[in-house]
Amino acid sequence: EWKSLYQIQRERKRIMRETCSKYKSNNRRIITPYHVSRIFVEDKYRVLYCEVPKAGCSNWKRVLMVLNGLASSTRDIQHNTVHYGNYLKRLDGFDHKGIYHRLNTYTKMLFIREPFEKLVSAFRDKFEHPNNYYHPVFGKAIISRYRVNATKEALKTGSGVKFKEFIQYLLDVHRPVGMDIHWDHVNRLCSPCLIDYDFVGKFESMEEDANFFLHLIGAPQNLTFPKFKDRHSNEERTTTKITQQYFAELSPSQRQRSYDFYYMDYLMFNYSKP
Repeated sequence: EWKSLYQIQRERKRIMRETCSKYKSNNRRIITPYHVSRIFVEDKYRVLYCEVPKAGCSNWKRVLMVLNGLASSTRDIQHNTVHYGNYLKRLDGFDHKGIYHRLNTYTKMLFIREPFEKLVSAFRDKFEHPNNYYHPVFGKAIISRYRVNATKEALKTGSGVKFKEFIQYLLDVHRPVGMDIHWDHVNRLCSPCLIDYDFVGKFESMEEDANFFLHLIGAPQNLTFPKFKDRHSNEERTTTKITQQYFAELSPSQRQRSYDFYYMDYLMFNYSKP
């Protein structure tokens, strides 16, 4: 079993490196604090984890906190503690020497997810539930820009953004609000062409990949990757089928342009075109 998992890792890294050398000329660029701002540091087991939202990141942070001795079990850690507790250090918080030392000696990993599924998962989480950041900041701007005859209520609250409107915003070069980490490219979040990741896991094979990774770093035997869904736990996870239902609302040209938008992620992580 380990043998085939090693093989899968070699193949994923090969595809990633080949895509980088074919499309990117930045192989010799200097790594700045900006490039490592999404990377979390676990010093005890020497792990660097690049956070990709909607690809198991809450549970990965829980695992890092347990490894670090900040909690005895992943079950004990609340969602807000994970995201707002600032218990985990980020790599950009270290000086130049500290950043390079860790990049050169720690095990660097990231977990990714099929780009359209990741996008729909982010949309459902941020726009289909009450949210006192995404509705006023993104929702208002999206509704006022893309909805004809929007009601005063919608313009005031920013609630009720439709998937089609969200996609219009995403594909608009002159976005009324900027990008957000929840739908940005993995390529931009984690700079895989600048940082040579040791381990590339996939959300689709999370349990197997995560536990293989924990085995590789010599984590305690009783620590396994948590299976629970962190938010809106009574709601079905975003699946291929659910993703297709959302994309069915778009025109063929919007679907094609959404694919083009995430083209590098599809290519680099070997996901087939939907």
